[in-house]
Amino acid sequence: MRVHGQAYRTIAVADDGWSVAVIDQTRLPFAFELRHLQSLEQAADAIRDMVVRGAPLIGVTAAYGMALGMRVDASDAGVHGAVERLGGARPTAVNLRWALARMESALLREIPARRVERAYAEAALIADEDVAACASIGRHGASILRRLGEARGGGPVHVLTHCNAGWLACVDWGTALAPVYSAHDAGVPVHVYVDETRPRNQGGALTAFELGAHGGPHTVIADNAGGHLMQHGLVDVCIVGSDRTTATGDVANKIGTYLKALAANDNGIPFYAALPSSTIDWTMRDGLREVPIEERSPREVTHVRGRAEEGRLLEVEVVSPGSPVANPAFDVTPARLVTGIITERGIAAASREGLLSLYPEEKLS
Repeated sequence: MRVHGQAYRTIAVADDGWSVAVIDQTRLPFAFELRHLQSLEQAADAIRDMVVRGAPLIGVTAAYGMALGMRVDASDAGVHGAVERLGGARPTAVNLRWALARMESALLREIPARRVERAYAEAALIADEDVAACASIGRHGASILRRLGEARGGGPVHVLTHCNAGWLACVDWGTALAPVYSAHDAGVPVHVYVDETRPRNQGGALTAFELGAHGGPHTVIADNAGGHLMQHGLVDVCIVGSDRTTATGDVANKIGTYLKALAANDNGIPFYAALPSSTIDWTMRDGLREVPIEERSPREVTHVRGRAEEGRLLEVEVVSPGSPVANPAFDVTPARLVTGIITERGIAAASREGLLSLYPEEKLS
């Protein structure tokens, strides 16, 4: 996508040919800065500290982290150690485990002397595949928006989304926002209601930033405003991303997603999750019981980051000092509340049968 007229991916090998340049998402939306990762440890820290975030991008960052690790230790022990270190950075997004398993398999098939080169090549392939998958998700999802627009007689389609599932969460295009970009670029009028998404405010900070950079009409709303907008007919469709989707169609996503799905269901509004196949965990059937929910630092709730009037970036406390805080980062939306799942292969019903209709090879796994 483009920022200030220049095309960017969220992650790429830097000009030196070996370090990995990522967009520092902790600095957005007020400062656009690149950070160079030069070691496996720095890659793991970037994932843990949410310098990079979003399930697909976490997976690609882990893949490049493996490449950085191979520069130091390309032995079998080095491969296994890198997988263990990166795999512990964050627990919920299944793309992390998926990418590491793929990298481990590819590297162990090579002799140690060739593992650095193979690691960079495999990581680049994973990144390119993510871009292609997200572009395809955009095309399939845009058909939904086009039909809704036609039903409205050509008026703008109002989409509500939660958290950030745009190109900043992937390598390019995004998942939940890819249909918006695809439809917008094709001339379909689309307007996005952007949940602020506490804590961390990824909607107000990141989704609004990238929609603004792309020229996409949008309005930032408080998290609790979505149900009100739905009740008054101001939302046509909800589209969210996913950090892990079970084989039966349960969707784990940023905390608060479940509440939006309940409100959409109560008001007869279609609710879609958009995700690549790497986000489907074919080993899980019951999202509520099986998906590990990351518990993050209380400070994300007690403090907010922002910009003072004079332009200084700062962090301020907003919760009564000493109050206990819980900070579950994700919740699970049961498949019964999901209208459909938009993937790179098409749109599936949120069920095992629906997903297998697009991925029949998984019947054998």
